[in-house]
Amino acid sequence: MIKKGKIIKVAGPVIIAEGMRGTQMYEMVRVGEEKLIGEIIELEGDTATVQVYEETTGIKPGETVESTGGPLSVELGPGIIGSIFDGIQRPLENIKILTGDYIQRGVDVPPIPKDKKWEFKPLAEPGQKVQGGDVIGEVQETSAVTHRIIIPPNISGTLKSIEPQGEYTVLDTIAEVETETGTEKIQMMQKWPVRKPRPYKKKLDPDIPLITGQRAQDTFFPVAKGGTATIPGPFGSGKTVTQQQLAKWADADIIVYVGCGERGNEMTEVLKDFPELEDPKTGKPLMDRTVLIANTSNMPVAAREACVYTGITIAEYFRDMGYDVALMADSTSRWAEAMREISGRLEEMPGEEGYPAYLASRLAQFYERAGRVITAGTEDKIASVSIVGAVSPPGGDFSEPVTQNTLRICKVFWALDASLADKRHFPAIDWLQSYSLYIDSIETWWAKNVDPEWRTTRDNAMALLQKEAELQEVVQLVGPDALPDRERITLETTRMIREDFLQQNAYHEVDTYCSPKKQLKMLKTIMKFHEHATEALERGAPAAELVNLPVKEEIGRMKYIPEDEFDERIKEIEEKIVQQCNEVLR
Repeated sequence: MIKKGKIIKVAGPVIIAEGMRGTQMYEMVRVGEEKLIGEIIELEGDTATVQVYEETTGIKPGETVESTGGPLSVELGPGIIGSIFDGIQRPLENIKILTGDYIQRGVDVPPIPKDKKWEFKPLAEPGQKVQGGDVIGEVQETSAVTHRIIIPPNISGTLKSIEPQGEYTVLDTIAEVETETGTEKIQMMQKWPVRKPRPYKKKLDPDIPLITGQRAQDTFFPVAKGGTATIPGPFGSGKTVTQQQLAKWADADIIVYVGCGERGNEMTEVLKDFPELEDPKTGKPLMDRTVLIANTSNMPVAAREACVYTGITIAEYFRDMGYDVALMADSTSRWAEAMREISGRLEEMPGEEGYPAYLASRLAQFYERAGRVITAGTEDKIASVSIVGAVSPPGGDFSEPVTQNTLRICKVFWALDASLADKRHFPAIDWLQSYSLYIDSIETWWAKNVDPEWRTTRDNAMALLQKEAELQEVVQLVGPDALPDRERITLETTRMIREDFLQQNAYHEVDTYCSPKKQLKMLKTIMKFHEHATEALERGAPAAELVNLPVKEEIGRMKYIPEDEFDERIKEIEEKIVQQCNEVLR
């Protein structure tokens, strides 16, 4: 039943209305004469506190607030892929056609086109037993994505009828299911409340890595499919480029990119670049398997708070079809700032640094929706949602509340360092601060699919980098010449790990993506240099000559060798390492 109340107080994006008895928490409402979208976030007696997802300038006490009878929900169906939405799933490109360059208040455009006809192909037969999550048909939405039409999660029964192959809109009835309570009509579109996770059968262990083609991430600090990772870093350290690289190369079928409160020019760059990026898997535009949610820092603050929920709900919908989805949230700090602003308007008790006391639980609710699962339905489909969230700590201070609370939840920490970015070392991932808690669980996959020596090689390289950090302190005090010869070999090896392995050029056609096999062979080659140089040193070879072997130049260039020539060329380099070490000995 629709309730109508009256505004009695306006405080920025937060309004208080009376006469709202009977409404529910998180119910969607229409505010004022312009019917702005809002959501009830507090109820007390007859009054409701509403956060408005649009600019509230000009709204005055006495205007009406009308309930809609349901929570803030997203529309899920063909037409999502390739779209650019704002935080509450309004299609920005369609709004631009309607209102020009600026979003007018109260504009109401359907998230997915209701009049467009899609070629529907049935995959189920009448009389079949079905339940929520079962695929009954498909639509070729883009060149890269087949949109599987699934039964909504809360329906189960017998398929009474299904339409033949043909063209239908998302609102046409394509099937009917006979349930215990009656007949349910199935459309290609379904609605789902954004704050409620979509159901699944079982959560699986994260034991398969999400291959990204980035050496620092895959070899040193890997993330699992269905895992969570965070990228904290100060301004200009390369968070956005890192996330764009992951979006382009990650081993995922669907990409959901949430620009949450980022600067307008940065988001413009993403919106311009993504449609032009070529999908390396299909050769078609990357937008053919991407959903963009753009909520810039000058857009209404309350919609920023909703945009991550919109993104994760869309990601879960594609997961339920059986796809692996990667969600990039850039950045959760801006989302936390929106929560802080709303909390301040509600006069809630502030927690650390003014953030609300529920900051940690909200972050956990979001990240916990990631996972590799057996989806709902009669057929067991294995699919995943992986979340990579950027954090923008003020002044690069990792001890601030958003970073610290995110670290408690996320299992991979890619710490970006401004000093590395200043040295043009990209990705600027600090190998001493970063970590991954998935290494033990994905070790078996690497051993089975790439090389059983992955873990040993990685751990030995990490140990050398730790040793280098200790030696650098000595070098700064007494200079490199005072070091023992063995330590000079170590410093030369770690320089090669840093510059020839960890550094990766996102804009180079060969180096932008590096397969797991190539990554490991590169690292093993550098470790082979260390092993043979150390052995030659112990047998009396001079350190000065060993650290200047001509083969080092070829090791430095191996990242630019194309994959099809790599095996042959790497054998030559390994032979030269042995040969040149022996020559120095002689």
